[in-house]
Amino acid sequence: MRFERSRDLQSRAARVIPSGSHCHAKGASEYPQASPGFIVRGSGCHVWDLDGNEFIEFASGNRSVTLGHAFPAVLNAVKGELDQGVNFSRPTPIETAAAEALLELVPASDMVKFCKNGSDATTAALRLARAATGRDHIAYCRDQPFFSSDDWFIATTPMSAGIPRSVAELTLPFGYNRPAELARLFAELPDRIAAVILEPARQEEPQDDFLGQVRRLCDAHGAVMILDEMITGFRWDLGGGQAVYGVRPDLSCWGKGLANGFSVSALSGIRSLMELGGPPDGVPEVFLLSTTHGAEPHSLAAAIATIDCYREQPVIETLYARGRRLREGCQAAIRQLGIESAFQLVGRDCCLNYVTRDSAGQPSAGFRALFLQETIRRGVLASSLVVNYSHAEADIDRAVEAIAGALAVYRDALESGYDRFLIGDVPKPIYRR
Repeated sequence: MRFERSRDLQSRAARVIPSGSHCHAKGASEYPQASPGFIVRGSGCHVWDLDGNEFIEFASGNRSVTLGHAFPAVLNAVKGELDQGVNFSRPTPIETAAAEALLELVPASDMVKFCKNGSDATTAALRLARAATGRDHIAYCRDQPFFSSDDWFIATTPMSAGIPRSVAELTLPFGYNRPAELARLFAELPDRIAAVILEPARQEEPQDDFLGQVRRLCDAHGAVMILDEMITGFRWDLGGGQAVYGVRPDLSCWGKGLANGFSVSALSGIRSLMELGGPPDGVPEVFLLSTTHGAEPHSLAAAIATIDCYREQPVIETLYARGRRLREGCQAAIRQLGIESAFQLVGRDCCLNYVTRDSAGQPSAGFRALFLQETIRRGVLASSLVVNYSHAEADIDRAVEAIAGALAVYRDALESGYDRFLIGDVPKPIYRR
């Protein structure tokens, strides 16, 4: 494949956009040199880059496109709403309709506020928790990679430049499936932790009623339990991870698949907390979320149409089925090549990912770059192996063939080093000083 037009535009983009991209995970520093720099069109699970190369794409839109690119039912809903205008000086009726549609899926929540990205929702949730409890500290799960671009979380990463140290001191880590660590934080800081925030699950499933233990610790210590359902929501289940694992958080944060790639996220929660963002007279109000574009009618139309598709079509079941077919095909190739200790599949079938290791069994960015390069060479774009509803069985089978070919090169590189095969430098990690 050739990527000349992408290379030229990347040079232009780097001059006018910091890092050349508006999302770290999409930037040039995250991909090998021999990869598409820009996507210009998508249909279903297929995308075309600026140079005209076609790929079967996984992890569509960083997992935000659950139905497929340019999904007709969603696009038709958006086009119908656009004819009415896009922003006004008063709310639109569709805001109420979208709120009711989401809350029907989430029994633990009574009210919802829409916004544009996940960071808005998680940071607003913490503001509510701090206002309700009068406390400052936050406990977060350190085994989950991203909660917000705001200071309270980025201060905990190696990219903490520009953030006062005092901010980092208020955010405390604990391990997933390690309730004793969370209990110790509560014991060390009695009556000072406002909230606990975590994803219901990521690559590791909760063990020994872990989420139930978190719920009980929050109740015992008067803290707010916040579930980040950005990824688990509408992929694990229509009701999110909380429905699968039987836990009722106080606040829930939604995004990614809520509107099939359109910009909609949401904070939902119990009435006693959410009402602080618009309380009865005489009760101090929290400046919760106020966004000019947070309730754009066409984006909310996309959300309603997406929810309708989840309800009317076997979306969730298909995500699991296609992911299972992909897992089984990849596992067969891994076994045949004898590289089980070097390339491993992780996560649920509906949200499949992989881990790359070197010949010593250590995690390796170089081998990840090589795998990406070799799958791209074979027409597959796979920053993860997360499927969408539009992946047909034939797409999965073609992808498995491509992945098997890439893994054959991977096996050879385990013997002689990835630098013999990798074009260009090893991509940099997102979190770096």
